[in-house]
Amino acid sequence: MNIQTSVLTNSIMVAFATNNTTHIDAHFGSAKEFHIYEITRDSYSFYGVIPITTKDTDRTIDLLNGTDIVYFVNIGPAAAAKIINSGIFPIKYKESVSINEELTKLMNMLGSNPPPFIKKICERRAS
Repeated sequence: MNIQTSVLTNSIMVAFATNNTTHIDAHFGSAKEFHIYEITRDSYSFYGVIPITTKDTDRTIDLLNGTDIVYFVNIGPAAAAKIINSGIFPIKYKESVSINEELTKLMNMLGSNPPPFIKKICERRAS
């Protein structure tokens, strides 16, 4: 999958590491797949699935190129540094979280007063 830069303003592309398709429940390095969504302040839409067939951090990061944020339950320090250096913002949860709940939270953040890292992502996408 080639993630294209969105033409929508004030939208973000988000990847969720998942093994069960409904929850952020996977370690970055052992996720079976990443579900990609485009989120605006008014809606979110499913963009696609990136299946992970090999345990290769660099390859996985290449596949995530075009996303702004990636969510997971754990990650190694070397992989975290590589994600940050590629321009993707990593978010780690300590336990499994519903993808739908996180989508709603992100949509609400975009519609109100987003945190600085979200504002920075939107500004980068708009330029």
